[in-house]
Amino acid sequence: MPAVLVYRDRLLAPPESFVPRQYVAFQRLRPLFLGSRRDVAFEALGADAAILGELAGTRPWQVPLFKQLGIVPSALVRWARERDVRIVHAQFGRGGALALPLADALGVPLVVTFHGGDASKASHFRRQMFPTVFQRRWPELQRRAQKFFCVSDHVRRLLLERGVRDDLLAVHHLGVVLPEATARSKPAGSRLLCVGRFVPKKGFADAIAALRHARSMGSRLELDLIGDGPLRPELEQAAQDLPVRFLGWQSPEAVGQAMEDALALMVPSRTAASGDAEGLPTVVLEAQARGLLVVATRHAGIPEAVSDGQNGLLVPEGDPAALGDALVRVEKEPHLRAALVTAALASVRAGFDARLQSERLEQRLLALLGNS
Repeated sequence: MPAVLVYRDRLLAPPESFVPRQYVAFQRLRPLFLGSRRDVAFEALGADAAILGELAGTRPWQVPLFKQLGIVPSALVRWARERDVRIVHAQFGRGGALALPLADALGVPLVVTFHGGDASKASHFRRQMFPTVFQRRWPELQRRAQKFFCVSDHVRRLLLERGVRDDLLAVHHLGVVLPEATARSKPAGSRLLCVGRFVPKKGFADAIAALRHARSMGSRLELDLIGDGPLRPELEQAAQDLPVRFLGWQSPEAVGQAMEDALALMVPSRTAASGDAEGLPTVVLEAQARGLLVVATRHAGIPEAVSDGQNGLLVPEGDPAALGDALVRVEKEPHLRAALVTAALASVRAGFDARLQSERLEQRLLALLGNS
């Protein structure tokens, strides 16, 4: 079976299960995964994954030459050709810049998926004395790539504002695995849930402030934070007098169980000072698929999955008081909560089923190869 070579430089960080999930329903293209840095989820990718520098015939010193100068090791070209690679699919804008010389060496099409911050952060595009690999290759990437897939229409609009031509852009939503059973096994309790890296765009400081606001109104809500990151000390300081648990990174199974036990998922995303922003957080879709209500901000691509008062609740970003008020509604109005959850289940099944989105992605790749 011909192959699609999936390039993700860091292969693979714990929060990035959405990368292999894009290929779960492929029938005519076999996904191969390539990166230059090994991370903890690498082994889960199985035999069809390799790290440049560890791959037979390649050496660690070739990695910086590949990344900075675009010198593609001949052993890597042989490895890809032996596996009949027909197209390269790079994850994130920087991944597209890094994979560009490899696609050229193989003489195959290149497509790139942009996920959010890679389109929104000003530093990625700002001119500087010593430009990054992405900045050096950005003009050529736009000329050479066959398609830029955007995980939300918000990301597509950001790239249009960057001057990318419209015909190069297409929205392709990521999908989530839909559980067979979504009925809640017990009444929802009083625990809220946040999941993600502790970085500014996730807005977890606003989540803590919203909890404080809700409890000042007599709420009994509590909060679990799953994840970690550079802002953890700051968040722990802000939450020291509140019922907040910092649970660190958890397995997908543990996150799923936390979703089963929670009253609602809080997604208080906001644009960081650097311009860093979300695309469409997959945790939103995962919660909806499990029958968990989403209370989120009107940020980036979130409104493409959550419609206020229809299948979730939305508030302005950077407004903890409004977020806290919405949480109190969730706590006090079980009939509203049930109606929103039912609608969310229908919407996520219609537009964000991982298998359907994977099938659609394979068809799009085959169309670029002329094999649709």
